[in-house]
Amino acid sequence: MAETAETADTAADKKQTRTAAKLARQIGAFAKQHGGVEGHLAHIGQAGTRIVLVGTDGGWGDLVAPTHTVARLAAEQAGLTLHDEFDGEFAARVRTGPYEWTRMAGIQVGGPANPA
Repeated sequence: MAETAETADTAADKKQTRTAAKLARQIGAFAKQHGGVEGHLAHIGQAGTRIVLVGTDGGWGDLVAPTHTVARLAAEQAGLTLHDEFDGEFAARVRTGPYEWTRMAGIQVGGPANPA
């Protein structure tokens, strides 16, 4: 019986390791495209943890990890510098474009509707 539990734990650990490695590769690709990257981990409830990425050029994006542990492991594997808070100087690096402004206007002040 104990052998079955160990096998299940090992399978779960391997899955977490694979997921973290995949996320680390995606972080690395983002960093390459944007001249470097820094990040922040944000808990989003049962959905997991959001890895917010901000490139040196101001480009930004995010990834979602199933757990905080997987997010932190991915960040470590990618060599991602993490900020404790997403505010101040770090947030000021984000550059938004027409898409974001149009989308925000659509949500807030009667701009174009979001696609269904």
